Amino acid sequence: MTTTLRLGDIVAALGGELHGDAATEIGGIAPLDSAGPDALSFLSNPRYQSQLAASRAACVIVAPAMEEAARARGACIVAAQPYVYFAQATQLWKRRLPPASPAGVHPSAVVDPTAAVDPSASIGPLCVVGRGVRIGAGTVLTSRVTVGEGSSIGARCILHPGAVIGADGFGFAPQDGAWIKIEQLGGVRIGDDVEVGANSCIDRGALADTVVEDGVKIDNLVQIGHNVHIGRHTIMAGCSAVAGSAVIGAHCSIGGAARILGHLSLADGVQVSVATVVTRSIRQPGLYSGIFPADDNAKWEKNAATLKQLHTLRDRIKALEARLPG
Repeated sequence: MTTTLRLGDIVAALGGELHGDAATEIGGIAPLDSAGPDALSFLSNPRYQSQLAASRAACVIVAPAMEEAARARGACIVAAQPYVYFAQATQLWKRRLPPASPAGVHPSAVVDPTAAVDPSASIGPLCVVGRGVRIGAGTVLTSRVTVGEGSSIGARCILHPGAVIGADGFGFAPQDGAWIKIEQLGGVRIGDDVEVGANSCIDRGALADTVVEDGVKIDNLVQIGHNVHIGRHTIMAGCSAVAGSAVIGAHCSIGGAARILGHLSLADGVQVSVATVVTRSIRQPGLYSGIFPADDNAKWEKNAATLKQLHTLRDRIKALEARLPG
């Protein structure tokens, strides 16, 4: 389906200060460097200002500091937060398209008769909704999503293809060289406005529930272990993982492929860099990193060997300091 929006309609819906012809028709939203003459684009990072003058976009969303440069190029919408305005523009655009996931249950889905699914929710092809599950208003299960028994999902959530909610947590007790399964008797509680990426897994709790609070955004291929608690509006990038019983605060940001060990706590507002392994609780907000960068293999091996000697060097330095006078 082809759709267009006039610049005046966009500003009427989203606000901002338009410099240009309100009747200009916008046929799509595109990045600065590839936008065509009917596209709306945006500039949120001043580092890409060099692309502004060369862009063919019909109109560019910019911050007040970029207004002069944008007006010299052509039409622009000035907004305090261009990236947020861009996000709102994508939502406005999508609302004009036919719904990809209409309300109701797809004929190929399997929904247990004891499940409570809000009539406005959408259960897509080949989904499985287990016994006693609750799914809130406007929530979308796209395709091949599995929600295990006793789990609850709030309103306006989006679960992308292959997501698994409420599989058993990884719990086993050792006995004479074998492993005895610990039955996972808890559930999963997901709040409102949560998004779960493709093929991500959120395990049910062993006894108490695994909890994902309102507004959490989880990327593809993320593993959330049993009894984890994730605070509101935290975001987790692809291939990150959280081991069992860890507690992550609100408004945290977990980089791609980061690892958080079990039974740890992260304060509100913690940011964890890409590929960082968190081995201790973090009590203060801030940016935390623990990355050993790639290098030529011979150099990397020498550096790794040196790291193994650091504790010995530390002890030698302490011994020397103890011998110094005063």
